[in-house]
Amino acid sequence: MTTQPNQAGPAGGLQRAAKDHLWMHFTDMGAYADADVPVITSGDGVYVRDADGRRYLDGLSGLFVSQVGHGRTEIADAIADQARELAYFPLWTYAHPRAIELADRLAGLAPGDLNRVFLTTSGSEAVESAWKLARQYFKSVGQPTRHKVISRQTAYHGTSLGALSITGVQAIKTPFEPLVPSTIQVPNTNIYRAPVHGDDPEAFGRWAADQIEEAILQNDPETIAAVYVEPVQNSGGCFPPPPGYFQRVREICDRYGVLMVSDEVICAFGRLGTYFGAQKYGYLPDMITFAKGATSGYVPLGGVIARDGLMEPFLNGAGAFAHGITFGGHPVAAAAALANLDLFERDGLLDNVQRNAATFRATLERLHDLPIVGDIRGDGYFYGIELVKNKETKETFTDEEAKRLLNGFLSPALLEAGLVCRADDRGDPVVQLAPPLTCGPEHFEEMERILRGVLTAAWDRV
Repeated sequence: MTTQPNQAGPAGGLQRAAKDHLWMHFTDMGAYADADVPVITSGDGVYVRDADGRRYLDGLSGLFVSQVGHGRTEIADAIADQARELAYFPLWTYAHPRAIELADRLAGLAPGDLNRVFLTTSGSEAVESAWKLARQYFKSVGQPTRHKVISRQTAYHGTSLGALSITGVQAIKTPFEPLVPSTIQVPNTNIYRAPVHGDDPEAFGRWAADQIEEAILQNDPETIAAVYVEPVQNSGGCFPPPPGYFQRVREICDRYGVLMVSDEVICAFGRLGTYFGAQKYGYLPDMITFAKGATSGYVPLGGVIARDGLMEPFLNGAGAFAHGITFGGHPVAAAAALANLDLFERDGLLDNVQRNAATFRATLERLHDLPIVGDIRGDGYFYGIELVKNKETKETFTDEEAKRLLNGFLSPALLEAGLVCRADDRGDPVVQLAPPLTCGPEHFEEMERILRGVLTAAWDRV
């Protein structure tokens, strides 16, 4: 039976259809039994509007995606032009101009000899493709026992079964176990809750990197294929690297012949003020995974950029990389990505982030005077605010308290106040911000004002 839309006006019809038929992602559908589903209908610049006409500052770029902002006709026109010229053709045996042009452009933007571009449609696909490439690469060079992956605790790397296995968030893994075996988690770079060297960032960075070496040794170096790291770890609340951390990880990977994968599904395309996070922190990975900001969300697209050496066996007798995705490198998506990169250059978006990043941090750090704010961390246009019960002791909330605080109050209250952001409980409770790269000081002030009011009210409830 089909629900007839708009019988009680456009908003009412959408609500009924959403509740009857739409299964939203990572959403407690039961929470909307007696509440409206937020329905976002349009966007313009750094703002979006809902079905009732209310306007919100998009402080999360949708989901770390809308780098150039909403309503950019340049990308919409490129999509339409490409759909008229060639709506679809696969990259299986054949190629098409937009995929070639995009691969060439990405190779020119990526660091070092990361010159080989394998296109997907999502970040999960990119993460899983990199693991598959690592496995087949090692088989092709006579090291068939290398199949294991090391990643960091609380790190999120995607939801497909392989990417979920690499993910370090147990709560979203348990429902789907048993997962793909051979994944190992090591400590992340959350210095706010560092178990050692919390007052010495360099020493903490050495310790955290050395945990990777210890995991390699404990699990047999001959079986380790790759180490996955994010430039700034998303899940848990925006953990930047301590000084020297990535350089030491690179040394460890080289010492044991392990591939280093920089998962930049969030951190690539300007989020940290550079095209790739590896450039921000001065390390050269063997692969970069990307998605989200590659098209600013106008069309889904992701991929893997690999160093030349990983392609060599496939050019010299190893045959094909036995992996493909029907819509990987879709002509319309590739056209959107090229138009997106044109806007990066024309509007100077990297310069805008670099020019305003310190102001963004300073504006958020004013919230330190609130008793509920324990830590503010991140980089570029990517920040997390960790919430605590006691600033002096860093006491956090219980799982039940965090659920009531984040889901029961903060998420709806922030939206009601006009700010789209993320109240996240994967780890200690945080509020995350990742605004479009077009934002400036006036938007930071708006975010701080809304956050101050809602966090003050949250503390009163605590």
